[in-house]
Amino acid sequence: MAAAAPPATPAAPHPHGIKGGVQPLRAGEGHSYFWRKLHSLSGIVPIGAFLVEHIISNFEAINGPLAYAQQVKFLNSLPLVRILEWAFIFIPLAFHAGYGVFIWLRGRSNVNVYPWVGNKLYLMQRVTGVIALAYIIQHVWRQRFSGVSLPEHPGAAFAKVQHELHNPWMLAIYIIAMIATCWHFSAGVWLFAAKWGITPGDKARKKFGYVCAAAGSALCIMGLVSIYAFVGPKYQNAPADVMPAQPAGVTMPAPTTPPPGSTNPEPSSLQQ
Repeated sequence: MAAAAPPATPAAPHPHGIKGGVQPLRAGEGHSYFWRKLHSLSGIVPIGAFLVEHIISNFEAINGPLAYAQQVKFLNSLPLVRILEWAFIFIPLAFHAGYGVFIWLRGRSNVNVYPWVGNKLYLMQRVTGVIALAYIIQHVWRQRFSGVSLPEHPGAAFAKVQHELHNPWMLAIYIIAMIATCWHFSAGVWLFAAKWGITPGDKARKKFGYVCAAAGSALCIMGLVSIYAFVGPKYQNAPADVMPAQPAGVTMPAPTTPPPGSTNPEPSSLQQ
């Protein structure tokens, strides 16, 4: 008959009172869970919503400098626009970008050891996020806080962007950043749905992945077409300001009725 195993001896306590081992991290514990959830949510609302609106607004450039200026004027005439700008764009963007960089610095990519799709997605999400952040910083500074102030002079918006894109290096940066930003957003939407339990199961995630890829591609194409509108031959050398401010008390004369038998002039290229 085999001898019974001796009873387990309890581990001796650490001489300095520190428990051995590392406690496992469970879902919902600590502040990291909350901040990661907030980071994921902020990438969709309000940042993702603003990205979609921004690309749609810039798509007005295909209709010419005047149509683009009218869109810029409309956006800057919204009630409490400066408060909305900081509350729903700048502050959420700063949080999303800052915490995203924090996650990236703390993480470690092992895509060279485990070349799985999830690892590649993690790496690409970090890389495209950094590209988008660098582009957004310079873009906001150039177009919002330096040079002609577009909120006060919306008619100068088309010419200001066009002048910036005359530099071939800046044009390349815009194209690369547009592709990276749309990829980052579409992949972020897919990750958001997976993390928040909207797409449970591999089959649902695969199908939603096609939806995100199609939506991201559509946004990217719209963005690239908008860029081409600024540098293409149709609206070359746009006026510095298509909506110059009028001095106080001065109004534009009303259009006169053409005499009988005369033909209407061709519409200006700015109004096409």
